[in-house]
Amino acid sequence: MDLVVGPGDAVERRLCVRPGTMVSLVLRPRADDRRWTAVHSSAPVFVLVAGWQVDSDGRARASLRCTGTRAGAAVVGVSAKAPDVAGAARVAFTLHVSVVPYAKEG
Repeated sequence: MDLVVGPGDAVERRLCVRPGTMVSLVLRPRADDRRWTAVHSSAPVFVLVAGWQVDSDGRARASLRCTGTRAGAAVVGVSAKAPDVAGAARVAFTLHVSVVPYAKEG
């Protein structure tokens, strides 16, 4: 599953997936001078950051693997900051992921 985020899009999104789903999060270059710097998951047991790459043009890609066999949720935060400004990067995009397993009884 591909999820593309670009300038002008909402800074928060919600996503509901099944265990084992791979999500490719594509972050287009920002309109301001800030650049994507990192991605993190609040609950790696449910959503694991399997890969992170920032291209020279400012586009970033994160591979998220939804794991687990029981229901759960994680908040995936992507931070950004201007390259010439000191200090920590701040979360610029948040993805709320709910992992919902298949029903055991029909």
